[in-house]
Formats: sequence, structure tokens, C-alpha cells
Amino acid sequence: QVQLVESGGGLVQPGGSLRLSCAASGSIFKINTMGWYRQAPGKQRELVATISSGNSTNYADSVKGRFTISGDNAKNTVYLQMNSLKPEDTAVYYCKAIVILRTGISVQYQYWGQGTQVTVPS
Repeated sequence: QVQLVESGGGLVQPGGSLRLSCAASGSIFKINTMGWYRQAPGKQRELVATISSGNSTNYADSVKGRFTISGDNAKNTVYLQMNSLKPEDTAVYYCKAIVILRTGISVQYQYWGQGTQVTVPS
């Protein structure tokens, strides 16, 4: 019904930058929220940043001032600009979307992308 395709991960040196993208497609009536989460080895998945359809944003304390989330509503795409990367930012980054489908029923569904690896060596 809805597919999320992430891109932009990779290996970057400490202090470097990466930009992640996540494009949503499928039977979408409206995207209420999109966000990025990450999961490091041996740790639970954690919130990185979210953005609402009204462009309200929320960030984890650990990334405030370094990461910026933005969205393109026309393209159903969300971006995560990551600057001043640190080794502790190493994780698989997952995109999540909370969506109302084109079913005529106002019910929200949650979808996840497949994840993209970000590695910042120490």
C-alpha cells in the first residue's frame, strides 16, 4: 500500500555531513508525520527527528543543533541533513511515515522504510 525508500547513507569521517532522503509512494491520501529513527548495534531504536504536515519539528536532544529535518509535501519526501557527525551517530537510520490511505476512511497507518546504514568511524 505504501512504500518508503531511503537513500543517502554511507561512511563519513567525524565532523562530516550526510543527507538522508526518504520518499513515500503508494495509496496515500495524506501524510500526517514523517520522521527518522535510528538503531545502533545492541541498542533499541530511538527517535532522531520528526516533522508534521504543518512543518512542526521535533528532535532528540543528542542531535539538536547538528541535524535538520525538512520535507517536501509535493514529493512526499523527507530529508535529514546531518552535520558535525560523531561516531555515536553510527546506526541504521529508518524512515517512518504516519499516513492516511486513499480508502475514504480516516484511519492512520504507520509504515517503515528498510533502513540505511550511517557509519562514522572513531
